[in-house]
Amino acid sequence: MSILRRLRGLRRQVRYLAGYFDFEPPGPSPRAADFDHAARPVLLLHGFMTTRRAVDVLERRLRRDGYTVFSFNLGGVQQVIRRGIDDLADHVRTKVERIYGRHPGMGPLTVVGHSQGGLVACWYVKKLGGWRRARAVVTLGTPHHGAPAAFAALPLGLLAPALFQMSPRSRFLRRLEKGSWPPGVRLTSIWSRQDLLTPYPSGVVDGSGLPYIRNVEVETEGHRDFLFRKKVYDALLRELRAGDGAAPVPIGRLRAVADAGERQAG
Repeated sequence: MSILRRLRGLRRQVRYLAGYFDFEPPGPSPRAADFDHAARPVLLLHGFMTTRRAVDVLERRLRRDGYTVFSFNLGGVQQVIRRGIDDLADHVRTKVERIYGRHPGMGPLTVVGHSQGGLVACWYVKKLGGWRRARAVVTLGTPHHGAPAAFAALPLGLLAPALFQMSPRSRFLRRLEKGSWPPGVRLTSIWSRQDLLTPYPSGVVDGSGLPYIRNVEVETEGHRDFLFRKKVYDALLRELRAGDGAAPVPIGRLRAVADAGERQAG
């Protein structure tokens, strides 16, 4: 019976992973946002091996609640090869600057990242000068201290550098931890003890008692719940509204940042 239970559990896990990964080719990202009147723009960043379709539910809910929401395609199986988290963050920086260049009246940015998308957001804001654009970063189930599950997939690391980067105590994560978080940007990590891909305490950020760094625990049934569960969305919405009340971050031209050209492979 024990073997049968384990087989059933393995089958459920395979189904879960198959539902999480997005094997469809990433399609075009139509412009659905009115950037010229975007007082509260929100950028959504999806996780590893998915595409922007993964954040469709969040996008609809946030738009309903008055936010100008947009997202970028960062992955899917077709694009994950040879793309590290730092590369993706640089891609985000380029696209964000292009949007602000065309729409200079757009308000300060809030970045919401699920799983790996949260690491992309943090690298962009902390290492690539994104703090000049951003008012807040909210991560959902993000492995700030690494995902032990990445060790199981390390044989694929040569094809997908992000797996090396998300492994606990990777060189990438150590570099991300160096230095202070920009005090003008509110950082919130929403995490769950039921999240097996980002097990406690990997999703908890070290705020050292700073008022602009927060951890919010929620209950989920798994990693994907961060994208769909109503209670998670309620927690996200509270954090966004709290960030709305903060002083806007001055927006100016991005200057060169020392880390901007660096690429971390591990």
